[in-house]
Order: sequence, then structure tokens, then C-alpha cells
Amino acid sequence: MTPRQAGTRRSGASPSGAPSTPRGGGDASLRRDAPVYLVRGGDPSLVDQSLRSLVERLVGDDDPALVVEEHGANTAEDLDIDAVLDALATPAFLAARRIVVVRGAGRIDAQGARRIVEHLGEPATTVLVLAAGSGTIPRPLVAKVDAVGAVVDAEAGTGGRRRQWLAERLSSAPVHLSADAASLVDKHLGGDLARLEGLVAILASAYGQGARLGAPEVAPFLGGAGEVAPWVLTDAVDKGETAAAVAFAARMVDAGGMHALQVIAILHRHFESMLRLDGLTIAGAQEAAEALGVRSAFVAGKALDQSRRLGSDRVAQAITLLARADLDCKGASALAPDVVLEVLVARLSQLVRSAPRSPARRRGR
Repeated sequence: MTPRQAGTRRSGASPSGAPSTPRGGGDASLRRDAPVYLVRGGDPSLVDQSLRSLVERLVGDDDPALVVEEHGANTAEDLDIDAVLDALATPAFLAARRIVVVRGAGRIDAQGARRIVEHLGEPATTVLVLAAGSGTIPRPLVAKVDAVGAVVDAEAGTGGRRRQWLAERLSSAPVHLSADAASLVDKHLGGDLARLEGLVAILASAYGQGARLGAPEVAPFLGGAGEVAPWVLTDAVDKGETAAAVAFAARMVDAGGMHALQVIAILHRHFESMLRLDGLTIAGAQEAAEALGVRSAFVAGKALDQSRRLGSDRVAQAITLLARADLDCKGASALAPDVVLEVLVARLSQLVRSAPRSPARRRGR
């Protein structure tokens, strides 16, 4: 992947008055004249990748050693706001402008944010780039960036947004992947999208810039399967897809670093929702959400559908299987926890497969 893929544009207030978050975009959408940028997201690795892309774009043909000054790289230390402000006030030397990068911007406190906001109101030849992969940046500073600068959203997201994020980066990658190769990469990386940049760089090195690759060419370079989100596992179980469900559970343990008991807890909460809805007179997904005390009517509606499809006996069997697996992982069985989890997931998915097919899903969710 080329390092110039940060999805950036001039930000502005949303209709509600809250700061908007730009998504997607490529070089054409990147402003190079903003006085301040904010790179943010939930994955520090993706934030770092977007930060490097943005800084390289801003530096252009200048010498980074003369142009870029970084602060906050040592996350174990407090940010020195005085040093940051001094850097911002220092005129550019042998270049049109200077770029001051502040890593770990989520550590900026309210007083520091106020001082930075005051500085951003003054004319300057220095560009401020804030990067936050964790923590919370004070709202006044975010509002100032949103008003006069640009925001880079390094979050891949889920569902359609995740697919769009992946498609945008693959479209600007140094190699061209076929639809089946892109699908293979998507499924294999799972939640480890930070590995995408390195993967396409390796593919470009192996096959050359501009190579057109299918799944057979890509597969040998994928490495270990990435972690998956909990809903990927529960959806596979709900569909009775035994092989996929077992593989997803293993990825949550191997790539996700979870203990078998943590995965069992996720499955227990999933089937517990069905148990709580079992036997209730509920008209639809919204009432199910109220009964479960959750915000998402979509998630509650899925639990209601599955509860009705399985019926009381199968839901009770699932809870019994989960309780037994919990005890087995805690020493009631000589089997290793990972094996206990694999057997559990297989039994749960087979239990679902034995249930009658669900009727047409209800409308109006």
C-alpha cells in the first residue's frame, strides 16, 4: 500500500452542530493548506499508518529532518505543552513551513487544549498534526480542528463502512487484486486490518508494481488468520455453519488473544438473550430491545428470531452445553480449554442445524 492514502478533507460542523468526521477519500480530497489536522481512530496501528501517510503528503519534496518535529512519542511521559507551543511558534527555516506532530494527543488535558486553541487563532507558518489512538481529546480542541482544519478518520468501522474502507485502500494499492483475492484478504485479516499495508507491500515486492493478482497468488503471503469480531462467531453459530464457527472461535483465541472462557462468555450472553425472550409475548424487535435492556433493535430482533426458531427445548440445551463447557474449562474435564471450546461451538451449531428453518423475517426493524 502506498503511504499516501489518508482519507482527509476539510471538516465542517454537521447539521446537529457536532464535529463531522471525514471518511474515505484519497489524494484528491487531501488539503495541504490547513493549519491543523487531527488523526483519530480506535486502532493505534491504523492511526499510525494514517499519520505517516498524512505527514509524508504534507512534507512533499521538502527534507523531513528540516520540516518535521515530533512530540509525545514516549507515551509513558506527560505531554509537554510548553514545548509543543514553542515548536508551533518557531518560524520555518529553509522551508515554506514546519510541521509539528503530537502523538498520543488523547493525553492533552483541558488547560493544554485551551492553550493550543488560543495559538490556532494566530497567523503561523507551522502546521499542527494531532494523532490520537486512545484517550479523549477535550471537546474545545476538537471543535477548533473541525472549524479551521481537517480530520482524518483512521477507523475502519464495520459492515458496509469496513468494506468501503478496504475497497478504497485496495484501489490505491501498488498491486491489483481480483474480486476473489480481495474477498480472501478480507476474510483472512478479519479485525487485523492494520496488517493490510504490510501485506500489499510484500505482494508488490514479490510480483512487482502494478501486478494483477488472484487468490492463488495472494494466499501464500497471508500468514496467520486475523482475529474476528464476536458477532462473526455468533452469526456463524446461528446459521449452523459448523466449520466456519469452529474456525472463527479458534481465531478469537489465536489471533485475538482471548481465553476460551472469554469466548464461552460471549456465547453465553448470546444464548442468554434468547432465553430471556423465550415465552414472552413480544410484537417485534423494538419490544425485544426493551425487554433485554439494550439499545439495538436489530441485535434484539435477531435474538428474538433465533429464540423462536430454536424453541424452548433447544435454547435450554444450549445453556446446558455452555454451563458444562464452563466447568470443563475450569478443570472438570481433562480436555484443554481450546478443545472444550471447539467441541462446544460444534455442538451449538449442530443444535441450530437440527432446528426447523425460520419463517420469513419480520419487517419493520
